[in-house]
Amino acid sequence: MKQVLFEEDGSFRVGTVLSEAGASFQVEAAHGKRSKVKAAAILLRFDGQPLAAFMADAQKLAEPLDPQFLWEVSGADEFGFEGLAREYYGRAPTPQEAAAVALALHGNPIHFYKRGKGRYQAAPEANLKAALAGVEKRRKQQEQVDAWAAELGAGRVPEAIASRIDTLLFKPDKTSLEWRALDAASHAKGEAPPRLLAAAGALSGPEDFLLRRFAFEHFPRGLGFADFGAFAEPEGLPEADVAAFSIDDEATTEIDDAFSVRRGPEGLVVGIHIAAPTLLFAREHPLEAVARERLSTVYFPGGKITMLPEAAVERATLAAGRRMPAASLYLTLDAEGLAVKSTESRLEWLVVADNLRLADLDARMDEAAVASGRIEGAHGDDLFALWRLARALKALRGAGEEKSDRLDYTFRVAGGRVSIEPRRRGSPVDTLVSELMILLNSSWGRELAARGYDAIYRNQKGGKTRMDVVPGEHEWLGVSHYAWASSPLRRFSDLANQRQLAAMLRGAEPAYSRDELAAAARDFDTSYEAYAEHQRTLERHWCLRYLVQEGIRETGATVIRDDLLRVDGMPLVVRAIGLPATVAGERLRVAFGEPDLWENHVVARYAGK
Repeated sequence: MKQVLFEEDGSFRVGTVLSEAGASFQVEAAHGKRSKVKAAAILLRFDGQPLAAFMADAQKLAEPLDPQFLWEVSGADEFGFEGLAREYYGRAPTPQEAAAVALALHGNPIHFYKRGKGRYQAAPEANLKAALAGVEKRRKQQEQVDAWAAELGAGRVPEAIASRIDTLLFKPDKTSLEWRALDAASHAKGEAPPRLLAAAGALSGPEDFLLRRFAFEHFPRGLGFADFGAFAEPEGLPEADVAAFSIDDEATTEIDDAFSVRRGPEGLVVGIHIAAPTLLFAREHPLEAVARERLSTVYFPGGKITMLPEAAVERATLAAGRRMPAASLYLTLDAEGLAVKSTESRLEWLVVADNLRLADLDARMDEAAVASGRIEGAHGDDLFALWRLARALKALRGAGEEKSDRLDYTFRVAGGRVSIEPRRRGSPVDTLVSELMILLNSSWGRELAARGYDAIYRNQKGGKTRMDVVPGEHEWLGVSHYAWASSPLRRFSDLANQRQLAAMLRGAEPAYSRDELAAAARDFDTSYEAYAEHQRTLERHWCLRYLVQEGIRETGATVIRDDLLRVDGMPLVVRAIGLPATVAGERLRVAFGEPDLWENHVVARYAGK
């Protein structure tokens, strides 16, 4: 019976011809499968051969055939594989030998170009040399990939990979050798690249990965600062004759604000003093560009990324015992000390007497202390006077009472361990600070608008808050103008507004145009939300770390809505599996699976009322 060698789907096959109809054949393979084969696909006709082992025998015969030798003897013209087989063997080749040469030609496309049915042409010498060089290059590259992958698998990070970790993790070129090695090692170990690199010591843990990912996207030039030059020494500033004090957390280094109370013939004069970095460097100073690029300090548990370099913060922060430039708003109060009769803004030198700390003030300035009319300790009388003024200001703007059950949380991370300290909102200290800052920001915002100086305002209407250069009402605060100006060490909006304020107080031209401020306002909104999201991400991470650290497998929680719960004692929100019908505010128990710190996720299950 007639037998044929034919090409199908890029491979060579053999079969027995059952029937022939014009330009097509019905062919049966040795294992019984029948195929319709076009005449153009048939390469060789023969008969009398055992087909079951035909292709295996041909492959064995093809293995010792040297493609370089075949290329050398094939000449420059187009040829058929049968002719080359006859020349190679020096006789008429067997069907298996002819098929072996066909396999050798077909399997070496850099040596031989396919020209038609069973026909080939030797590659030009220059092309062959280039192709062989490419093959050699790829071989060496693969050896390098394999070597790096082996190092990673053994827990070592090759220098070539260590120097590109962030790019490999967050924006990899998947054709690069470094990525191929990392990907190969990850697949071999059955671990995602971040976990593999952490096991090899290139990442300190999930929190390092999260910070690197955030910095890669939002700080492409790195977290460090370039040299920024010298500071100016403000000239012509008067000296403030007050004993000022700040109120901040113990860990705060960017002390933006301080307060003072002076009693004299004119009555009670309250000072709200803001650090004035704009008096230390000009609009054209490199630090201004740095602040404009970063737009805000980024806060998160375990660290922060400051808007200004540490040296600049240190030079301008309102630290105790140091003479610093400040922008101050003075309030002259009525005899009762509850109503503001007049205000005055100044640029001046300020010496801060004390940096009071929240932990101490929460203890000695609690509800009982203010109810008794006496606050013990440093600046007690001044604190009580400021609290009374703050209460009056709050009532004047129509603000309601804070919910006493609402909590803020302070994260403290040291040595890989975390503590989460709850603190109730709306304490007397909170009221004092927040009301005086609202007064300052609204007063300066209103004055800048009245004097024709553009500023960045924080407007709120219909529950939506946005930055704008056109002053508008802040409905929630109940003020007509609200321009952030109280934190120039932490936010560019405040820094820019302070620069506008300083120009206004000096009778100078505005430092910024409206278009410049509008662009900064748009960028600020975007960056501020991204920074806040990073803070929430790290807070969630450290909450999960706290569950692991303290061995918490079950605890109380409060229903927010549907299956969403807020866990007791920390700002952790989870979805609970198996939750029965509940109502918002209902208290219940929730059990945890093992937290996945890399995915920032924990499985939570309903565990009863």
